[in-house]
Amino acid sequence: MSTRLAFAAPLPGLSDLTEFTLEPVQDAVGLYSLDSATSPDIRFFVLDAATHLPDYTPRFSAEQLALVGSPARQQLSVLTMVNTSDREATVNLLAPVLVNPETGACAQVILEGQDWPLRSPLGATA
Repeated sequence: MSTRLAFAAPLPGLSDLTEFTLEPVQDAVGLYSLDSATSPDIRFFVLDAATHLPDYTPRFSAEQLALVGSPARQQLSVLTMVNTSDREATVNLLAPVLVNPETGACAQVILEGQDWPLRSPLGATA
């Protein structure tokens, strides 16, 4: 089952793309493809932090939460971008994607003043 997402601002490098679908990857619990609704060649993979990163406890500002409609923390979904370009799967813990599952509002935010890595080896964080 896919979910429509609307980013508050485009992802870096994608100046006009804000509409995406979130699709579960078959047989991979907590792994999703994030596909552009208007450019079928644009796809990312994201990991559900609650499922795979139990020690990941970022703090979000009121301004960051407002980008997705200020849901209660327990209603907020946090996804991390997966990178496989260096022969090793890493996740971006410095710039997670916040998702309001009730509305589909989402935003990629930068966790300023927090010591989360940009590329954390997936095996080390799971």
